[in-house]
Amino acid sequence: MNETMLCAVGNVATQPVYRELASGASARFRLAVTARYWDREKGTWTDGHTNFFTVWANRQLATNAAASLNVGDPVVVQGRLKVRTEVREGQSWTSADIDALSIGHDLARGTSAFRRAKQGEAVVAGVGGPQQLEPNWETPPAESAAQRPPEPAVVT
Repeated sequence: MNETMLCAVGNVATQPVYRELASGASARFRLAVTARYWDREKGTWTDGHTNFFTVWANRQLATNAAASLNVGDPVVVQGRLKVRTEVREGQSWTSADIDALSIGHDLARGTSAFRRAKQGEAVVAGVGGPQQLEPNWETPPAESAAQRPPEPAVVT
């Protein structure tokens, strides 16, 4: 229960890499998060230091992220922070990873069109059937009571 949860707002820095593993789908990409501040002397916004995170997504989130994200997209990533330190060729390296629980486009910086993925649908790289440009807004015909599944029991 002592996990570091965070919400990072930044840009996709690398094209997501998608893999089908024995444990399920996995995707990763680099996220660039740059602090911006108001420089009073110059009277302009100035970019500060940029932090880079490797974002890991699993299962359906991986499938949807690989199909939806491109380099440069502004995104919001929510997940668990994992900081790793390792020694490579005698030098110590530290990396910060985010085990993503949720990823979405940052609507403060643009628009996005959401398309709900059907259960078990593979939508990686444009695969998964024809894209419907406009949703079907028609109201379905009324079902008879005999065709409808029973309502679940409510326990109070």
